[in-house]
Amino acid sequence: MNVIGYVRVSTQGQVKDGYSLSYQQDEIQLYCGQQGWHLVHVFTDEGISGAKVDEEALEVEREGFQDMLTYVSSQKVDYVVVLNTSRLWRSDIVKVLVHRELKKRNIDIRSIEQPTYSIFKKDPSDFLINGLMELLDAYQRLEIAMKLGRGRNKKASEGKFAGGGIPYGYKGKRGSKQMFIDEQQASTVQRLFQLKEQYPIWSLSALAEKLNEEGFTTEQGKRFTKVQVKRILDRKAFYQGTYRYGQIEADGKHQAILQSGGMCL
Repeated sequence: MNVIGYVRVSTQGQVKDGYSLSYQQDEIQLYCGQQGWHLVHVFTDEGISGAKVDEEALEVEREGFQDMLTYVSSQKVDYVVVLNTSRLWRSDIVKVLVHRELKKRNIDIRSIEQPTYSIFKKDPSDFLINGLMELLDAYQRLEIAMKLGRGRNKKASEGKFAGGGIPYGYKGKRGSKQMFIDEQQASTVQRLFQLKEQYPIWSLSALAEKLNEEGFTTEQGKRFTKVQVKRILDRKAFYQGTYRYGQIEADGKHQAILQSGGMCL
């Protein structure tokens, strides 16, 4: 019997659940060996949420998962073996999409930690047990998210960096939760607001073109577009020292690039 494995970790999952890629792979190899199954390949997604989905295309937005579907479209496979179904999905919509794709190919799921799970079974007991296990997994995920949210809100209320992408004009070490001025980018921010003050009726495209003419570049060293210009202009309060996170607003711990009535580094 030919089977394939699937393993996934997200940033949270690897740290909080302890489901490292190597651990999942070892468990799948051991399980398949005990069953006498031929494990053809193990597909991997690293650092990707199990709830991520392309809502427009209604597809599971994971490279490893898509590679798996491409493989089974041309190869005979009986089961997808996982440590736990949470490796395949973390939301109801993703679960429906995964079931849809596997059922089309007549492939079932074998979960090491949920031995009775099957996407084809109709037994009421199995339905109840599997449903309860998935509810527990969802509860644990929400609990973790709530705890993380409390910590981030506390940091934000103190004006500290609570997470997310570091705005243009600043730099920071990953995981440090601190931001420092990037002098080259800060000069671009200052110049943009200077142009906006001098030419208030200019369009975003005109402002972007002026920055490009003067040799300013984006973080990736590319030309500015109106979208990037708008993103910077929308963060005026942040550049003046105000930190906002959701509904929280506080005096930021980061150094301001702009100030009312003038510009500063």
